[in-house]
Amino acid sequence: MTSTPLADRTTTVAARATDLSKVYGQGETQVVALDRVTVDFHQAQFTAIMGPSGSGKSTLMHCVAGLDSFSSGSVRIGDTELGSLKDKQLTKLRRDKIGFIFQAFNLLPTLTALENITLPMDIAGRKPDKAWLDTVIQMVGLSGRLSHRPAQLSGGQQQRVAVARALASKPDIIFGDEPTGNLDSRSGAEVLGFLRNSVRELGQTVVMVTHDPVAAAYADRVIFLADGRIVDEVHEPTAEAVLDRMKRFDAKGRTS
Repeated sequence: MTSTPLADRTTTVAARATDLSKVYGQGETQVVALDRVTVDFHQAQFTAIMGPSGSGKSTLMHCVAGLDSFSSGSVRIGDTELGSLKDKQLTKLRRDKIGFIFQAFNLLPTLTALENITLPMDIAGRKPDKAWLDTVIQMVGLSGRLSHRPAQLSGGQQQRVAVARALASKPDIIFGDEPTGNLDSRSGAEVLGFLRNSVRELGQTVVMVTHDPVAAAYADRVIFLADGRIVDEVHEPTAEAVLDRMKRFDAKGRTS
């Protein structure tokens, strides 16, 4: 498989937030976590979300992924408006359309690697696409570890299982919340490489929250939040360019 240049990829919107706000509390205790954020996440693109602690980056991801409610505005996954869905419909959308990769891996210890990978589809009563599953397993290098349980795997291998699980059901979009935060630099680089390859070779859409400029450099685009608003954006980032942007925020006192 060969990669496709970013300029030649589709511009179809996989997810969109429009005037999205999230407010906690009332009166003097009110905290505005998101302040009328509008952003598109395009298909077959890898986007990193960055910002100081408390800037709203994880809140934005959780609201767009349907993991958290929002106070006003709208969120769409494809053509589906999240605000119009009932709880069961939202659960089904998350199961069928969205993949998740979290810092804590979230693997079931009694299941093998393969069983963990196919678990979401098993719960939904769907059979995996064997050709696609084989492609994903090969891409993340787990072919020789499928019968192992999480305790028999290294941290990097466990996160590979989590990546494969997110990819296996062919979701419209994958969200990662600090997916390499618990990994050493080598394992983290491997996982980020798998995510980048899933975008370039498999046409996947990935949105990742990170604080690490090196991790962000694997993305096609980085958006920066401060005080609940998008304040900057970089395309085809380098670690140096991302670090420079972050230093500007520090210089303005936008740190927690």
